[in-house]
Amino acid sequence: MTRWLAALPLVVLGLLAVLFAGYALHHDPHVNPSALVGQPLPDLTLNALEGGGPRRLRTDATPATLVNFFASWCAPCAEEHPALMGLKAEGVRIIGVAYKDRPDNTRGMLVRLGDPFAETLVDADGRAGVDFGISGVPETFLVGPDGRILAKHTGPMTADDAETLIEKARRP
Repeated sequence: MTRWLAALPLVVLGLLAVLFAGYALHHDPHVNPSALVGQPLPDLTLNALEGGGPRRLRTDATPATLVNFFASWCAPCAEEHPALMGLKAEGVRIIGVAYKDRPDNTRGMLVRLGDPFAETLVDADGRAGVDFGISGVPETFLVGPDGRILAKHTGPMTADDAETLIEKARRP
């Protein structure tokens, strides 16, 4: 009986290894859950970075609006910044949402790297991130003129990723 008790942790460990190995073999790490794609943009009110007053997160009837969750403490956010600046230069409207960041740090980042955002909102407690279902920053949502989310990009966006995202807005 004591042998079984001594072997029990090894048996449990072996069963867990089989379970996790089966999951890893059948799990595609490139799958990006996009539960909000096709859904209306969450109706949220957040404080503006400049002016500090509450602003409703919404989009105007433009061909494409991006909602980009970012933070000054996020290295991949700085990595994607040139792609966002390029989109701004092309006339794409981008709303920035500073996720769990201090306003002074956010301002410093935008002064240092440039400000690609038409408007910057503050999600200090991360509740907007929860409503959007983000898993971390950076994450970017493409919103159509009707206020529905057309696509989602997770991780740092390259210029090619940005073009692919904008192409989705141009499709009928």
